[in-house]
Parts: sequence; structure tokens; C-alpha cells
Amino acid sequence: MSVKSVVSDVSPVGRARRQPGEPLGAFLGRKAGAYVALTKPRVIELLLVTTLPTMIFAERGFPDIWLVIATLVGGAMAAGASGSFNCYIDREADRLMRRTQGRPLVTGDVTPREALVFSWLLAVSSIAVLWAGANLLTAALGVAAILLYVVFYTLILKRRTSQNIVWGGIAGCMPVPIAWAAVTNTLEWPVLILFLLIFLWTPPHYWPLSMKYSEDYLAARIPMLGAIAGARTVSIQVVLYAWATVVCSLLLAPMGYAGIVYTVLAAVSGAWFVYESHVLYREARREHDPVDMNRKAMKVFHISITYLTIVFVALAIDPFVGQPLFG
Repeated sequence: MSVKSVVSDVSPVGRARRQPGEPLGAFLGRKAGAYVALTKPRVIELLLVTTLPTMIFAERGFPDIWLVIATLVGGAMAAGASGSFNCYIDREADRLMRRTQGRPLVTGDVTPREALVFSWLLAVSSIAVLWAGANLLTAALGVAAILLYVVFYTLILKRRTSQNIVWGGIAGCMPVPIAWAAVTNTLEWPVLILFLLIFLWTPPHYWPLSMKYSEDYLAARIPMLGAIAGARTVSIQVVLYAWATVVCSLLLAPMGYAGIVYTVLAAVSGAWFVYESHVLYREARREHDPVDMNRKAMKVFHISITYLTIVFVALAIDPFVGQPLFG
């Protein structure tokens, strides 16, 4: 079945209002679920995985609990606002992609106006929380994060270059400086290393996903590298970026910031990530079945998430176990 044939059967059904015979509780629950879906909660989860460990690492211990709560809540709200703005801007493209046809603006559970008002309220509230709960620098970085994702990535880069996710991925790096600034009210060298770590990690994380959903991106005319380039080309880039990511992660040790726990876990999980990236490249060089290739690409996608989680969990544990290896 083609993408076009699926799209022709899917259109907004006008469910933004309470339907005849629909219980009030069911309507309110559906509406609340739709607003939550606008924020892309899975993306928020991944961003928060990097926030708390960075705060612990910056503090070299556990920070004040209220500061942690304010930073996590404000950061989640900023990420949610960015996701909601993205859903509003990309609502027409989302109708053309199987992967996004269940989003609230496509199904009609939320109107464009409701989504836009919600996005602005969430964005303004997030900055207020970060400013009141942390400091002005943290709030300013929150503003930068929203602008990078909504304007720099969604409006400018996404439809103009196959490298969109590389530079647009800068927005996904922002939880690190936000977390560090919340604790220290400044930015230091470890922030740059962790920022670059996520920056380099984003392409080998996202490009395998775009390989699987290449038809979606082509239908929506979004030039993701995984959609417009062959599997061999994409897999080479995945390998190169995976190596760069792991090397960058290990810089914390020789620079005198990380101890044995972080260094060992980052090295071991990094070796696994690099190995699976090479497996993807090896398979791409052969005559491959598209279904099997997509399965291997998604394996790298999921491993990349596990890898980043392990690295940042190690970052959180490291201050409590021993001293930095150097320095």
C-alpha cells in the first residue's frame, strides 16, 4: 500500500469538541492526552536523562532538591513547548507521514489555534520556572533552546538540507548547559565536552530511524539523509559519527574531570555502539533485503539510546566513587 493511499483515508475528524454522546470524563481525558502528545513526551524523557546527571556532576554531589525540581520541570516544559510548536508548524507534513498520522493536529483532537496558544503558554511558563527556580542564565539558555528547535531547525533547516538533523541537533544539546548553569550559574569546559557529545551522537541516533521511514520523509519532501541517500552512504556517516561520539565522551578523563566509573562505562558502552554501527555498514555493503536493513538500522537506533543513557548514568555515579583519574 502506498503512502498516498493511506493518507487519502486519514483526515482531521473534528474531534476537538465533545462528541455527541461522549461522557464528559472521557472527553476531558482525551483532550488532556492530546495536549500531552503535542509535547512529544518521549523526546522529553530522553532530554531529562541528560539533565539530572549533569546537575549532579556539576555539583559533585546531589544539588538542592528544589533546584533539581525547578530545572527538571522548567526544562521539560521548554522541551514540551518546542515539540508543540513543531507539531503546529509541521501539521500538514504530519498528515503525509504514517509515523505521525496519530498526532493530535492530524486527528483533529486539538485545533491549530489551541495548539498554538498552548505552545506559547508552555514556553513562557517554562522560562518563568527556570528563572525563578534557578537563575537568569538558565532561563536565557531555555529561550535559546526553544528558538534553536523551533526557528533554526523546524523553520529554517528541516526542508533545506540533508544535514538538517546535524545542526538542528544543537537544540537537543541544550539540556546540558541549562543543567550546568542551574547549579553553577556559569558555563565551564565540561559543558562543552558534554554538549559536543550529544551533538555528535544525534546523527548516528536519528539517521538510522530516517532509513526506516524514508518513504514518509520523501512523501513530506523533507530531505533527511536516510531518505535521500543510499544505505551505504548513510551507514558510513553513522560509523564516523559514532566513533567521534565515543572519542568525545572519553575526553572528560584526560582533562581531569571524570573518574574510573564514568571512563569504564563510557568506553565499554561506546565500544558496543561503534561495533553495531560497523555491523550496519557491513550489511549495507552487501545486497540486502530492505526489511532486514531497516531492522538492523532500528537496532542501532535503540542501541544509541541505551548508550547515551549509560553514559549519563555513569556521569551521575562518578562523583560519588573515587576521584578523577587525572588532575
